[in-house]
Amino acid sequence: MALRDPLPADEIAARLARLDGWSSDTTEIHKTFSIDYYTSIKIINEVAEAAQELQHHPDIDLRWETPHFSVTTYNAGQRITELGFLLAERIEEVVGRYTVNAG
Repeated sequence: MALRDPLPADEIAARLARLDGWSSDTTEIHKTFSIDYYTSIKIINEVAEAAQELQHHPDIDLRWETPHFSVTTYNAGQRITELGFLLAERIEEVVGRYTVNAG
């Protein structure tokens, strides 16, 4: 299966179970974090770099201290693909570097 091929529902459910706090509907996977505004900006910049590397770009919304990431594959008919999960994992890595000592 290619990175941009839509995943079946059972595979999506299995992959989501391994990603803490991520959820989905029929077209995207998404997660909202609770992170201070300035750190959120740094995270968004790093996620943008990861997205460029993967050539897969999330929708990003930042409201005060809640950055929200939504991932879908538009050229696969707005479906969830392997590439979406690769990007979600990279987002988690980036956020983890900034939040591991927070709290």
